[in-house]
Amino acid sequence: MKKKFIASLLGGGVLSIAATAAGSALAGEHPALEIMRDTCTACHTVDADQRFSRIAGQRKSPEGWLMTLARMRTVHDVELSADEVRTLVKYLADTQGLAPAETEGARYGLERRLNTMEEFASQEFTEMCARCHSGARVLLQRRTADEWEHLVHFHLGQWPTTEYQYLARDRDWLPIALNTMVPWLAENLPKDSEAWKAWQERTPTPVTGQWSLAGNQPGKGAFHATMTVEAAAGEDVYAVSLDGLYADGSALRGSGQALLYTGFEWRANLDIDGVATRQVFALDGDRLTGRMFQREHDEVGADVVAARQDAGRAQVLAVQPAYLKAGEETRIAIVGAGLSGEPQLPQGVEVLEVLERSPTRMVLRARADAAANGVHSVRVGDAEGGSLAVYERIAAVRVLPEFSVARVGGNGGSTPPVQGLFEAEAWAEGPDGEYRIGVVPATWSVTPFDEQADHDGDVRFAGVMDADTGMFMPAAAGPNPERRMMTNNAGNLNVIAEVADGDQTLNGQAQLIVTVQRWNNPPIP
Repeated sequence: MKKKFIASLLGGGVLSIAATAAGSALAGEHPALEIMRDTCTACHTVDADQRFSRIAGQRKSPEGWLMTLARMRTVHDVELSADEVRTLVKYLADTQGLAPAETEGARYGLERRLNTMEEFASQEFTEMCARCHSGARVLLQRRTADEWEHLVHFHLGQWPTTEYQYLARDRDWLPIALNTMVPWLAENLPKDSEAWKAWQERTPTPVTGQWSLAGNQPGKGAFHATMTVEAAAGEDVYAVSLDGLYADGSALRGSGQALLYTGFEWRANLDIDGVATRQVFALDGDRLTGRMFQREHDEVGADVVAARQDAGRAQVLAVQPAYLKAGEETRIAIVGAGLSGEPQLPQGVEVLEVLERSPTRMVLRARADAAANGVHSVRVGDAEGGSLAVYERIAAVRVLPEFSVARVGGNGGSTPPVQGLFEAEAWAEGPDGEYRIGVVPATWSVTPFDEQADHDGDVRFAGVMDADTGMFMPAAAGPNPERRMMTNNAGNLNVIAEVADGDQTLNGQAQLIVTVQRWNNPPIP
């Protein structure tokens, strides 16, 4: 229930914001300020410029502000209705949010890419901040030096055992946090920045109209769709509908509602083919990029890129599939916006027939010869942006992600299982070294990761791999009487992708940890 409630606050149920705003219009101020004066001033002071102590010294993403308000409600018993939370998140994200440039490199946290392996140049940041939660949670906020210092003290006050945990008890944690990390954070993640100043002075970008959308969902494949966006009641509130197809011909249809925060943070709740789905996109002019995923299974999702069709700029969004094998005929689709004119493929690739043609999609039957080996750009008239790989033989197969975590669940409990989804990525050898072919079909299996996993029967107990889709379904949660010491269905597995290429068969391998439920599941991990 908590997960559904949080999801509904960002991108759903936003009509209440419009109603609240209408009720306060006569007062000449944003309704959020009234809520804050009524609710927050019990602990926060407010000055003549409507700056609230502590609050004014921070900037965050919509999810960051939602987490702050959730903490106020759960830890400090602040009484806020769901409508009031939505109003506050919208106001705070718009007035004290992040510029697009300030979210670069950390958007995986917002997009729920939970198998991302974080690496940071600062070892101290890794050990002091990213040992308990993702580094992205820190990178997606900005504070004054005083507020960064307050955050250190808050950690010790809220979690007194912090100094005695791993990578803290073996050093003078508090002096390092105050004297090293606070100055570093204040310099690298400052409250005031040129990027935020410039973003506040921007010209708003229109989002209504039709969007050409392309994506790829592991276990399901590539898809294309038209996304129609219409203004709804309320500031930055939109009605959204999707109509498209997967590469296998199955339909992709849905509708719902979206809200735009900070002028670029697109959040939507949709019902797609009967499944509650979230969109977390970033708006950049006439393009949207990000991830679309199931609300109850955020591991099941798709990378998405979209372009507004009436923006006046022709562009290629994707080539599906993005590869050709030399000597074979292949049906490929070029998805984009404003497509007109003839397809321009690399030398050595012959267009045998144009099967379909529209401003958003062109379907071709093509053949390539070995002279075209490599990765090449693809154009349609003046539209560019896609790429096509041509290869003779696959040289290597890599499984993505290289390391993944799945979680047991269900079995009468409140937490559903977290699946593992994998793709086989093919690579070829060229004169300048390896180059990426793309995601190719594979036959999937799992084996024990090591002798201990073999001894414990992890392959038998941890779950089942779908041989065709690369989707691993973990076993049920709870003690298992069939296992040694009645332990749960955890496991340590190798994920094997077997790819056939002519007369050769290649294997790729990744590691999958199957572990216990994820009880704490905040918007930013």
